[in-house]
Amino acid sequence: MKVSRYKNIITSMVAITLLLSSCSRFNRIRKSGDMNMKYNAAIKYYEDKKYYNALQLFEELIVVFKGTDKAEDSYYYYCLCYFYTGDYTSAAYHFNNFAQTFPTSKKAEDALYYNAYCYYLDSAPSSLDQQSSTDAIRQFQLFINKYPNSSRVPECNTLIDELRQKLEVKAWDNAMLYYKMEDYKSAIVAFGNVITDFPTTKYQEECLFLMLKSAYLYAGNSIESKKEERYKNALEFYARLMETFPQSSYKKEAERLQASIEGKLKDIKILN
Repeated sequence: MKVSRYKNIITSMVAITLLLSSCSRFNRIRKSGDMNMKYNAAIKYYEDKKYYNALQLFEELIVVFKGTDKAEDSYYYYCLCYFYTGDYTSAAYHFNNFAQTFPTSKKAEDALYYNAYCYYLDSAPSSLDQQSSTDAIRQFQLFINKYPNSSRVPECNTLIDELRQKLEVKAWDNAMLYYKMEDYKSAIVAFGNVITDFPTTKYQEECLFLMLKSAYLYAGNSIESKKEERYKNALEFYARLMETFPQSSYKKEAERLQASIEGKLKDIKILN
C-alpha cells in the first residue's frame, strides 16, 4: 500500500513538474522577440492540438506579419484555433473576414465554408431560439452562390435541409402552442405560416385541419356582430382542406365542424 502511495505521489510530482516546465517554456516563447521562432512554435502548438496556446501566439503574429507572406497562413491558423476551441461565434467572424481579406487565397473557399459551418454548429435545439439556424442557411447559400462548382455543395445542401427541418419543427411547435393556449387567431396565422414557409411540410394536412378548427372556435368565442363573418371564414378553411386532401384522415371531424358551422349560420340568419 505504501509503495503504491509513493508511486502516485511521484507520478503527480512529475506531472506538476512537466506542467510547470511547459508553462515556463510557453511564457518564454510568448515574451520572445523572435517572430519566426514564435511562428514555428505556434504551428507546433496547433499540430499538438494545444489550440489555446497557439491562439495566443497567432493573435500577436497576425498583427506583426500583416502585409508579409506569412500573414495569410497566420490568420488562417488563428481562425482554426477559434474553431477547435469551440468558440464558433469568433471563428465564424474571422473565417468570413479571412475570405474578405484574402479573396484570391486558395483557403478562401474553405474559410467561407467554415464560416457557415460554425453557424450550423452553433444552432440550438428546435425548442430554443433558431437565429443561428437561419444565419447558417443564409451563409451556406452564400457559399453555394459563390462556389457553385465546389465539392462541398452537396454537403451544404444536406445541412441546409437539416436546418430547415429544425425551423419547420420550431414553427409547428409555436403554432401548436398558440392553439393549446386557446389563442385561436394567432394559431390560424401560425399554422398558415408553416404551410407558406415550408410548402412540402409533413404537417400540411394537420395544419389545414387545425386552421379550420381554430377558425371555428375563434368564431364561437367572438361577439355576436363578428360571428357570421368568422364562421364563413371557417368554411373557407374547410373547403381548402377538402380540396387539398379529399380523403383526409380528418374528413369526418371536418364534416362535423362544417355541419355545425352551417347550422350556426342558419341560426344567425333567423335571429337577424
